[in-house]
Amino acid sequence: MVMKTPVHPGEILREDVLADLGMTVGEAASRLGISRVTLSRVLHGHARVSPNLAVRLEEAGVGTARAWLALQSAHDLAAERAGGAPVVRRLSPVA
Repeated sequence: MVMKTPVHPGEILREDVLADLGMTVGEAASRLGISRVTLSRVLHGHARVSPNLAVRLEEAGVGTARAWLALQSAHDLAAERAGGAPVVRRLSPVA
């Protein structure tokens, strides 16, 4: 069974938050206190939602920091697993 990678949280922020608010990237970045380039990189999936941005989003009234980080973590984990299982040996007591 192939599992689909969860959507990048930047896409959620772009499509479900900023679009619904009718807000430009520049306006949102200004209100969040970050650069337009930084926000644009997140919105287009080229950068992660950092703990700093998650806290800023929470302070701006857009969900909780924990929820944004959970979305990012789910996306990252699925993307990592999509690359195949790494070659490892089980950790077991040393004889």
